[in-house]
Amino acid sequence: MSNKKDLLSKIDFYLVTDSGLSKKGTLSDVQDAVSAGCRIVQYREKNKSTKDLITEASQIKAICGDDAIFLVNDRIDVALAVNADGVHLGQNDMPLDIARAILGNDKIIGITVHDINEAIKAENGGADYVGLGPIFDTSTKSDAGKGIGPKSIKDVKNAIHIPIVAIGGITKDNCISVIENGAFGLVAISAVVCSNDVKQETKDFINIIRKTRSRISSFNNFDIHHEV
Repeated sequence: MSNKKDLLSKIDFYLVTDSGLSKKGTLSDVQDAVSAGCRIVQYREKNKSTKDLITEASQIKAICGDDAIFLVNDRIDVALAVNADGVHLGQNDMPLDIARAILGNDKIIGITVHDINEAIKAENGGADYVGLGPIFDTSTKSDAGKGIGPKSIKDVKNAIHIPIVAIGGITKDNCISVIENGAFGLVAISAVVCSNDVKQETKDFINIIRKTRSRISSFNNFDIHHEV
């Protein structure tokens, strides 16, 4: 297996599965997103047996292949069982240091954070990236809390050095502000998996993210070359 940590520098749209919202099923969503160019997939499933989780996770891993990072939400046992590329952990899941000891240094560990202090703690603890949110109000996750706003991304970005993935209420209408404020990638669950065309929606997000990044890069280069 190639070193998936190298792929972290190339992510833009980040797929998080949600079987409760999906119109065509989790495997179909992953297949469509990866074929559209998505380079990171998080399998999040709360209501299936461990046996079923392992079966589905192994299928998702096969779809991701070498093209996309495959992470399991919360369930380190499932990640180990299928040799996933890593896990994504919330603030109330297994502590980062214990997860790292179990998984080893080669696996990717992402941590959900809500503010600067949690982000700094995650980076100091050895997280590979943070998922910051909710950026906007969202109904996808009932306990997510009120949106913290896209400007909060810039504050966190100035405090840490690992990539920030923004999540929470993100749509094609508001995602430009998320990238402009420093998010490396973004998650848009309902905007993608609730659609009838997951592949096209994923492509649309990737195009918007890349165009916004390119515009920011061009603007920054212009500033550098025109400083007095």
